[in-house]
Amino acid sequence: MSELVTGEAVALELRPARLPSRTLAILLDVAVAMVVYVAVMVALVLSTASLDEAAQIAVSIAAFLLVLVGGPIAVETLSHGRSLGKMAVGLRVVRDDGGPIRFRHALVRGAIGVVEILLTLGVVAVIASLVSARGRRIGDVFAGTLVVRERVPAARTGFVPPPPPWLAGRFSGLDLSSVPDDLWLAIRQYLTRMRQLDPQVGWAMAARLATELADRTGTPVPQGVVPAAYLAAVVQERQAREVRRTFGNGTPTAAPAGTGPVAYGSPASPVPSAPAHVVPVPTATAAEPSAPLPPSHGPTGGPAVSGDAPSGSSGATTPTDRPSSGFAPPA
Repeated sequence: MSELVTGEAVALELRPARLPSRTLAILLDVAVAMVVYVAVMVALVLSTASLDEAAQIAVSIAAFLLVLVGGPIAVETLSHGRSLGKMAVGLRVVRDDGGPIRFRHALVRGAIGVVEILLTLGVVAVIASLVSARGRRIGDVFAGTLVVRERVPAARTGFVPPPPPWLAGRFSGLDLSSVPDDLWLAIRQYLTRMRQLDPQVGWAMAARLATELADRTGTPVPQGVVPAAYLAAVVQERQAREVRRTFGNGTPTAAPAGTGPVAYGSPASPVPSAPAHVVPVPTATAAEPSAPLPPSHGPTGGPAVSGDAPSGSSGATTPTDRPSSGFAPPA
């Protein structure tokens, strides 16, 4: 396991790819590229038979550069670091800070890869990967990239805490189609590691992610909702939509058993204790008295009835009590 620290002091748990998996991915990529290269060369030989020898050599060099150099660069740029071989093995090329690569990263990797992989039959790349602590070849060092594993066992993935119960279902109307995958990844990494961050750093990171997410969805963050709770609620909404698309069931799944309430703030901040399946009413109406209930549903935890503690006293609180000021940065 390799922890990469971003500029916001967020540690990303990335698993660098090992040499066997990288070798298999490169062999698959080279095999596909050679098949395409042979097909292109056959077509060019048949179409340029009437040209002189110098022209045929120039066309052959151009085809070599286009297929074996430009092809991998274009594929990695358009797929954000996932070539055909890496997709099959479950790898991805990312920046040193864990973000997606751009054209300049793929260009440097592809240009140096001609010498590392093609001209030396991969000997230089293998030696560099064995020497590097994170298995990087020379092209990765100059491009500032890293090949990581995408397929991580489910038991090792971090738990994304649920949002406060009073935010459940509040963002069902958001348009999440414009939110990119790298932003979802950054939000998920923050939510799983926010308890390990410094409070001020965590608050600044959550505010930045919430602002970027609000810009993508076109809806501002509701007033009174702290960034961390807003991010958790939107992530839960996205997961609920994926469940409905997959299983056709409109009932959202409950939080995993054994996970208590998550404090998105300082220890002194009030945290609602309602179960995950209860959607409380934000404000209570004091004009209508509650219907009488049996004595067993009185002050032991049920709604307040006639004869119980007054609504303004410090007696038992109901699960529908909503915090007045949201949550503060994680402790």
